[in-house]
Amino acid sequence: MAKEIIRGKDLSKLGFTTPESKSRAMDVMQKHYKHFSKNEKLSLLNDVLLNAEKYKNHDVFGAIAAEFCVVVEVGFKEELKIKKESGAYNVFGREHISSNAIQQMDQVMRLPIAVKGALMPDAHQGYGLPIGGVLASENGVIPYGVGVDIGCRMCLSIYDIRPSYLDRYNFQLTRGMIAQTRFGTGVGFDDPIDDDLFDRPEFKEVPFLKPLLNKARFQIGTSGSGNHFVEFGVVALPPNNCMALPAGEYVGVLSHSGSRGLGAAVATHYTKLAIEKCLLPREVQHLAWLNLDSEEGMEYWLAMNLAGDYAKACHDHIHQRLSKLLGESSIFKIENHHNFAWKEMVEGKELIVHRKGATPAHQGELGIIPGSMIHAGYIVSGKGVEASINSAAHGAGREMSRSRARESTTKSEMNKILKKEKITLIGGGLDEAPMAYKNIDDVMKSQQHLVNIEGKFYPKIVRMDKN
Repeated sequence: MAKEIIRGKDLSKLGFTTPESKSRAMDVMQKHYKHFSKNEKLSLLNDVLLNAEKYKNHDVFGAIAAEFCVVVEVGFKEELKIKKESGAYNVFGREHISSNAIQQMDQVMRLPIAVKGALMPDAHQGYGLPIGGVLASENGVIPYGVGVDIGCRMCLSIYDIRPSYLDRYNFQLTRGMIAQTRFGTGVGFDDPIDDDLFDRPEFKEVPFLKPLLNKARFQIGTSGSGNHFVEFGVVALPPNNCMALPAGEYVGVLSHSGSRGLGAAVATHYTKLAIEKCLLPREVQHLAWLNLDSEEGMEYWLAMNLAGDYAKACHDHIHQRLSKLLGESSIFKIENHHNFAWKEMVEGKELIVHRKGATPAHQGELGIIPGSMIHAGYIVSGKGVEASINSAAHGAGREMSRSRARESTTKSEMNKILKKEKITLIGGGLDEAPMAYKNIDDVMKSQQHLVNIEGKFYPKIVRMDKN
């Protein structure tokens, strides 16, 4: 039972910095969530910390959220003006997109820095920019347009191993997956693999990043909660795929996660700065931006890119550990960010392209668009379509909220589905049940003019956080 108790050091790792905030959090968990596991409690508190505005009027979490709420009172200071009407933007697969995501994108396109926008067919309401939203802006970067999980990305390693290997060694691979991966808020390895990334000058030159170094070392090679996963599966490649690999089936390792505590801290810190510097009407405050010619903007750009490179390093370490488990080196690797901002040429002009839950799809660019824990994901190459700002969907997209998903099925029902599909699941909560997601095939049909399909990935052994 003692293992389920939250301690001060657990809350410090999350970002609760004062004795008052820690005491309040522990009291709430003991009073209202005493039957939850320690991991579930920490996951809840982490969500409150990262999405404080959402919880500010919550009956239970309101008092905790108040300390971390990034909304500032504009008071006597003059607000920046936004456009009275939304600028035009392209919507792909409108029939799959909820009206609140459309309304949210309408708000985005009222910003004075907004030049061009697009919504992908997996889009749904997010925080700031919709998930599945793409925005090209002029000289301004929006921290919440990138998202809290900076550099959240996909990575697929393909191995010249026959798929029957996964069935033959299912038990060993399952145990190995548990031993070689870590999931959840605040987790890390006792023996993390070192990385040259920790010698980067940003950790010394950007004051805000200095105290984050040790936590980044501890968490490297780990994955978050929610929809983050690591999977063994089957890669099916058709003839004449752009990877020039022989047609057939291979073993693959697919991972989905981001920049962990480092990225979350960067996003929270610079969003607060943006809101203080860029005074917008309350309904769009979380779309506050930093000019790239300002000190804060340049600092965020450095920190964002560092967090993105850290996310890549996390995936590299995951795949390194699992390659060792397989006893093989990969023959091909595909990876892409889908929460990031890039400087790109758009219609002849350099703009800042935010992709929040969207896959880069420039001409010939490879990417991964996953399905669910039972549905195949797609290997794609971009067609370079300007109307989508060289972008595509980043997954199936949620059909249900997490709470509705938990209410709509039972663990027994989900286990029956997994057994029928012959999927081994390690962890994974009802909020990630397959029925919580849109039909990935419908999403792909809505963007067939944006990407070419180069292959598929079929999950077989899936690891997620316990949730």
